[in-house]
Amino acid sequence: MERKKDSRGDGDSFFQMPLHYPRFTRKDYQNMPEWKLDTLLRQYGLSTHGDLAYKRDFAMGAFLWPLNN
Repeated sequence: MERKKDSRGDGDSFFQMPLHYPRFTRKDYQNMPEWKLDTLLRQYGLSTHGDLAYKRDFAMGAFLWPLNN
């Protein structure tokens, strides 16, 4: 993991929360290429380990709201 100086210069920073919540649909995640899933998960400080199906399921679980039935 790469260490970066924070903007104040008084310590190390490992993660900065993105400003916007991802707005992808279930279909978007199901068709998303692996490199894009990896980038999205990394942006939120989440693991990129596992196969493509696992990453898609993980992203959908993390970012999609449950359906109200």
